[in-house]
Amino acid sequence: MDTDVTPTPRPGDLDPQVHLVIMGVAGSGKTTVATLLAERTHRPYAEADEFHPQANIAKMSAGTPLTDEDRWPWLRAMRDWLDQQAAEGDSAVVTCSALKRTYRDLLRTAHGRVRFVHLTGSPELLEERMTHRSGHFMPASLLPSQLATLEPLADDEDGITLDVGTPPEELVEQILASSAQPHPTIPRSPRHLAGDPRTDTDTEER
Repeated sequence: MDTDVTPTPRPGDLDPQVHLVIMGVAGSGKTTVATLLAERTHRPYAEADEFHPQANIAKMSAGTPLTDEDRWPWLRAMRDWLDQQAAEGDSAVVTCSALKRTYRDLLRTAHGRVRFVHLTGSPELLEERMTHRSGHFMPASLLPSQLATLEPLADDEDGITLDVGTPPEELVEQILASSAQPHPTIPRSPRHLAGDPRTDTDTEER
């Protein structure tokens, strides 16, 4: 069953940009849905894989799960890209596994509203999809590790959870309808409290 976990909206508190982060484990169809969304809305679009350093790709290609230390620079790069789109007046679409609340807290510090779309399905379906796709460095052997790490959207997070058994076109319609809601009451986390103990050095890195 599709679940929207958006908290009660706060009247009069709207962001001009609403970024959509299409999240979920490997095999959940993030790229398919995000591509359709970008085409429908004419928004800038990026894949999470574009932000990984080569060392991360090498680890995953070898079947080695990433650590949090591997992920922080990757997440900051995505956050900074969302910042750039907002500075140019655009809402954006980006894919990201965003498995943990702390990862999402960091992404949420981007300028504008950051709304998560969690695509979920049975482990059997996800594994089947990973087994039959080609041209991707993520092996199906990493799926159990991702599922074990996954923290579903909490009730106070701005987002919606959708079953990937639904056709992608219908998922896009649901996402667009849901994204028209006003800004929720969840506070924006200061960057130095957004799950990355090193984000207080961001001004030196950016």
